[in-house]
Amino acid sequence: MRKPILALAACCMAQFAFAQQEDSLAIRRLSDEMLTGSKAYDNLRVLTKTIGGRLAGSPQMVKAEKWGEAALKAAGADRVFTQECQVPHWVRGEKEQARIISNRRDLVPPLNVLALGNAVGTGPQGVTAPVLEVRSFEELEQKKDQVKGKIVFYNYPFNNRFVKTFQAYGDAVRFRSQGPSRASKYGAVAVIVRSMSHSTDNHPHTGSTRYNDSFPKIAAVAIGLQDADRLSKRIAGDRSARVFLRTTCQMLPDTVGHNIIGELKGSEFPDEYITVGGHLDSWDVCEGAHDDGAGCVQSIEILRAFKAAGIRPKRTLRVVLFANEENGVRGGSKYAELAKANREKHLFALESDAGGFTPRGFIMEMTDAQRSKVKSWLPLFLPYGLYDFDEVGGGVDIGPLRRELGTPVAELSPDSQRYFDYHHAASDVFEAVNKRELELGAAGMGALVYLVDKYGL
Repeated sequence: MRKPILALAACCMAQFAFAQQEDSLAIRRLSDEMLTGSKAYDNLRVLTKTIGGRLAGSPQMVKAEKWGEAALKAAGADRVFTQECQVPHWVRGEKEQARIISNRRDLVPPLNVLALGNAVGTGPQGVTAPVLEVRSFEELEQKKDQVKGKIVFYNYPFNNRFVKTFQAYGDAVRFRSQGPSRASKYGAVAVIVRSMSHSTDNHPHTGSTRYNDSFPKIAAVAIGLQDADRLSKRIAGDRSARVFLRTTCQMLPDTVGHNIIGELKGSEFPDEYITVGGHLDSWDVCEGAHDDGAGCVQSIEILRAFKAAGIRPKRTLRVVLFANEENGVRGGSKYAELAKANREKHLFALESDAGGFTPRGFIMEMTDAQRSKVKSWLPLFLPYGLYDFDEVGGGVDIGPLRRELGTPVAELSPDSQRYFDYHHAASDVFEAVNKRELELGAAGMGALVYLVDKYGL
């Protein structure tokens, strides 16, 4: 009996080695196509330089949607269509004003601030008030009797001990999202939040806030890091110091936006879907190159490379340029809602929304067995520098698919050290993206799509 068993084991090993070699060659074909003939960087240039910031509800949103349709058709999609959804329409208004006022009568440069997304304005006259600095919600509670009539300044820096900088962001972002309402509860007239960044420049970083309707809505701005330190030092040494703040932002009625979708029809299981995408919207103060123009063009590139390399997927590959991730996630929610209503079978969803930097791996939200299967493919990714498959998580736009349908999801995980230098700031421009890094990210995503399509999860 021993010889037949050994022969069977040898046969299985040989078949496994042959399959790995076949997969390695197919992934190399995809990678070569992306690294030598990619259209991603040129697509990103057009998106960022001819359209720019693409906030939901803006005229640039409409232009970006038309760009997305044209780019997917040019990539060779078998079908391009749209999904309509209602999106919020927040407008920033006039340039924000903020300055320190003091009895010292010295020359103080204006403070560099940006209104937080979805925030209300101060009114045309602005507000002038003393500043109460706090570094935690616990300190706010301790000083709640001092809050009334003041501008609350949340001066909480990124925790530099986190090597993966998204952990630092997750730790600090609560002050942006919850801070205005928690200060309003005790009578604050406005809020200043230290930007969600550990950069060395003075660009303020905007981003959404969420109001608790139980309390009055008050104006809220992010402040550049250098000015955050300057403001902290000034109010500590000058009891007469106050801040004048003026913002004119407002929320208008919802308007119509669209998910832009391109499909490459599956050869064997056309009614099973693998979704790959990024979000088409960005903040208005930047070009949205890393967040998330990079994810959009990488996703389009995967479809183009499959077509150009002559690899027809078994399942239908669906590229989705999601609407309104930044201040509502309406596009991702609508996509999942329609998938559920239409009883679609979604095998897997992959997103890129962490910048166009050098890829390191994927974060994933799926069962242990599914994760083990993906990790068994690690030798096929190592030649391309991808090795980290352990972190749990998935993209914001594909999160609703996970919640509504139980779809396994993953997100490309690039090197994160520079991402929050640019995130939601004026510095997020085309020139900040490296062509080679962008293409390597697309290649890694393409390899994962190929393997999931071939073997399932």
